[in-house]
Amino acid sequence: RNFGGYSFARATYAQDKVGFYEMQTLYDTCQKFDNIEFYNEWFVTSIIHDGQRFCGITAIELSSGNFYSFKAKALIIATGGAGRLYSFSTYALASTPDGLDMAFRAGMALKDMEFVQFHPTGILPSGILITEGARGEGGYLLNKDGERFMKRYAPSKLELASRDVVSRAMMTEISEGRGFKHETGVDCLKLDLRHLGKELIIRKLPAIREISLKFSGVDPSNEPIDVRPVCHYMMGGIHTNIDGATEIQGVWAAGEVACNSVHGANRLGANSTAECLVWGKITGELAANYILDGKPPPPFPLHLVATEEKRIYDGIFRGTGSVNPYEVRQELSEIMNEKAYVFRNERDLAEGLKKVRELRQKSWKHVDDKANEYNTNFTNVMELDSMFRVAEVILVGAIERKESRGAHARTDYPDRDDKNFLHHTLAYYDTKEPILKTHPVTITKYKPVERKY
Repeated sequence: RNFGGYSFARATYAQDKVGFYEMQTLYDTCQKFDNIEFYNEWFVTSIIHDGQRFCGITAIELSSGNFYSFKAKALIIATGGAGRLYSFSTYALASTPDGLDMAFRAGMALKDMEFVQFHPTGILPSGILITEGARGEGGYLLNKDGERFMKRYAPSKLELASRDVVSRAMMTEISEGRGFKHETGVDCLKLDLRHLGKELIIRKLPAIREISLKFSGVDPSNEPIDVRPVCHYMMGGIHTNIDGATEIQGVWAAGEVACNSVHGANRLGANSTAECLVWGKITGELAANYILDGKPPPPFPLHLVATEEKRIYDGIFRGTGSVNPYEVRQELSEIMNEKAYVFRNERDLAEGLKKVRELRQKSWKHVDDKANEYNTNFTNVMELDSMFRVAEVILVGAIERKESRGAHARTDYPDRDDKNFLHHTLAYYDTKEPILKTHPVTITKYKPVERKY
């Protein structure tokens, strides 16, 4: 199937449910091995190491509320992205940056977090993804004049230009008054699949039809779908090398949580699936071999377990305050949506950072539900704590990158600046604010050139 930015159709697909079938196969395969143990309904809170080598983790068993430390020889972090930092997002509600924040607090760098992908077609009002496969099968994007406007932005690729190009074109159409007004008051455009015919939609895009019917009350074989750009993927993540190894010996990261820079500043469609499959294998083998080498583990730093227990129980569970953390979370995600969206500029980003920092100072660190078992109030506030740190990293990185590159589009710096910004951004944790450093870009066969569609 053709996806955005491709020079030929190379996305292997299973209807429009690739992720579902992939997860089903993975889980089914895991059931065949007696030595794979799942710790379902646990909430990991920190990574324990001695400054150089991995030692273990701390976690809460949700069914009892008990706090545990796990001694371990190796760790692969595969906790996904942080898309729920944005209020309009394709991510599950659980997709908060806990894994990213654990690595960040443990001293590992977060790399290139300013590069956030906005997928062109999030359905209104929910933000649920309408797969690029809908355009790969021949769907049109239309403005209020009924025009396939992509011919003015990417004449050779049209709707199948790369996602950043299509999302910017859509926001330009909307800002210039050629959008539609959704019943919720949000500006949008239309995705038209009617010409594909009902039989093809049912056969090749059944999930899209079901999503559209359930969440918008629209049958895409009869009428167009209301869509607008939606937070969908983080090109940034935990800083790793090409093998997925982090800066802590014995810790690897794979999938969206990692940044080995396979996607550069703008991921192409379906490449995240390839990323999971490739680096799942690479990191799995490397971690297994690391353990099999039999190197004796370092002494377990018990004082770090005590410090983490104090952080979450004294600092959060037994915290006091009058501000509703759920309202704070909503406000935080709306700030990100308004100030660090498809198009960015210095004023909005600085204002967004100021608002995020002011919001973090409010008294939201408290848990009103004091139950031990399945205390989602507690886990939600811990998630919010992580969200603040990672949101700050995104905003600070976006402010410092005074250029436009890939998905990071600045209206005040519209051009790419290879002289000053052909480097990775590394953010390290500090109690006051993130410490930013640069890291060289590895360039091999393909030199950076201007993208034209």
